[in-house]
Parts: sequence; structure tokens; C-alpha cells
Amino acid sequence: MSRKSDTPKNEQLVRRFFEQLWNGRKFELAEKLIAPDCRTHQLRSGADDSAVPRGPKEMKAHVEEWVRGFPDLKFTIEQIFSADDKVFAQTVMEATHTGTWLEIPPTNKRVSIRTMAVYRIERGKIAEDWVQVGSLGFFQQLGLIAPTFEVFSRAKERLSAVG
Repeated sequence: MSRKSDTPKNEQLVRRFFEQLWNGRKFELAEKLIAPDCRTHQLRSGADDSAVPRGPKEMKAHVEEWVRGFPDLKFTIEQIFSADDKVFAQTVMEATHTGTWLEIPPTNKRVSIRTMAVYRIERGKIAEDWVQVGSLGFFQQLGLIAPTFEVFSRAKERLSAVG
């Protein structure tokens, strides 16, 4: 566990993760920022919390995949604070979908994605994280899912027809 005096260093590490690895496209920094046995928890409503390995190699590939789909992506840290070995960051990523991403062809739509994450720092590297992404709004901005009011309207129609 990190000492209390490490919290500013831990916050600086997470800032470098966003500002240099993601925004600066310095993919080689993954080796310096991410622990080899790092695990990521993608938090989703209605799903069990399960971690997947995301060491430096996987993180580099993950960031590169996003940059291919959203070449102008940029993260802004809205809030960041830390306690002991954990750092909380609330961010917004803004980008334009001009490249293929997860086999989805470019929509040329501008998106704004909010995220919240807790990072556990061990020996000066991100060793684990718990990430919540505003996926519904993101997919709606891309036009992959209908706007929320339409989804609710259709659900009410279906439920009325059944009942």
C-alpha cells in the first residue's frame, strides 16, 4: 500500500496516463505507467464485476484502437483526488468518430463521453482500475441506439400491448 505522502505522486501518475499516453499519443509510456499484471474492471449495470488483464501491451493496443477510431480524441480531467493507494478521476473524452472502431465504420459524429474511474497504484504504476463509462449516451451520440425518450416510448408501447 502506498504511504499518505505518495498521494500527490499517484495523482501525477494518473494525470500522465491521460495527458501523455492518451492525449499525447506517447504509447511507449504504457510500460512506465501500467503494471505488468494490471487488471481492469469495466463496471456495467446488471453485470458481475469481473476483472480482465490489461498490462502495458494490452493498454497500448487499447489506446491505439481508440485513436484509430477517434483520431482527435482528447481527455479532460474534471476532478481528481486520492487517498492512500487509490486515485479517483472523473474525465470527459471528446472526439470525432472518423475511423473504424470495433468494426463500426466511421459515423463522422462528434461525441463527448464521461467516465469515472478508481486507480490502484502499486510501486509507482497503475496496478488495477475500476472504470464506469457513460456507454448509453456514447452509443446514442454515435446513432447506434435510439435516444432515451424513444427507447422508453417503445417500451411503454410494448408493455401496453402485452398488458
